Order: sequence, then structure tokens, then C-alpha cells
Amino acid sequence: MATDVLRGFVCRVCGERHDLPFSYSFQAPLAVANVPPAEIESRVIVTKDQCVLDQRDLFLRGRILVPVHGSDEPFIWGVWAEVSPKNFLRTQEMWNAPGREFEPAFPGYLNSIIPVFGNTLNLQVDVQTQIVGRRPHFFVKDADHPLAREQREGITLERVEEIAEELLHPDD
Repeated sequence: MATDVLRGFVCRVCGERHDLPFSYSFQAPLAVANVPPAEIESRVIVTKDQCVLDQRDLFLRGRILVPVHGSDEPFIWGVWAEVSPKNFLRTQEMWNAPGREFEPAFPGYLNSIIPVFGNTLNLQVDVQTQIVGRRPHFFVKDADHPLAREQREGITLERVEEIAEELLHPDD
């Protein structure tokens, strides 16, 4: 999981000062982790934004933006969603097309587990393409899911610190 760091904080778990990431991202869909290393080259095509597994499972990388109260910068989860062949092909057709951000949203299913929310695998999202050069935004469909609430209502800086602590010290 990669991170983008904006500032630091003193960890309530270990007492050390850590960088405070405002984003965490996954480099590939979770489904790729189930492929034996010896088979990766023959079964997986992955770029920084798209992935094809076994020539049938299709994934897009996108961002779940979460407003942070008192900050101009959102907190970002960089995750992957499985999408239909029709929507994957349309995304490829429009990849470099000006105006692609006006394409209608389409369904996807998360293929990343965000540890602080338990099992987010197959959580339904709406995928909204953005301007050329930007990854799609994902909007969690289940309004009652904690991730959807945070996406809708925003989080405090203290919550950003809690997320960092949970990811730094998963067994504490």
C-alpha cells in the first residue's frame, strides 16, 4: 500500500512521531494476490490504471475521496474496482478523449480490502470518469456503510490520525 504524506503526528499507540498520510493506495486488485507468482506473467496484464486477469476479469483503478474537515485537501483511498466488459471497453475507448468526464457513471465492485473498514471486497460503487489524466472517482453505493458515511459527511483530522495508527499497528 503506497501513501502520500502531508504532515506528521504523535502516535497514540507507540508514542513515536510519524508522517501523516492523506492517501493510501493499492498497486493492483486483490484478485491478483491469488495468482501464483509463476503464473502472473501469463495471466495478468496490469498497468497503473487498468488490470486484466485471465482475459476475463476487468479492473479499473480509482479514488474514493473523503473530505477532511478544516482542510482543503481530501483524504484519498486509491482502490480498484471490477467492472463489466462493456464499461471497461468504453473506458478504454474514451481514455484520451476530451469530455470523458461527462460520461454517465457505471457500476463497479471494489476489489480492494480497506483494513479499517473490515471486508470491503465487492462493495458496490458508482464509477465516474474524470478529465483526461485523472483516475475515476468511486462513490460507495451502500449509504449505511461506514466508508460511504465518511465519504458523504467527511472526517476530522483526528480520524485521519486514527486511520494511520490502525494501519501502522494492525495488531495493537
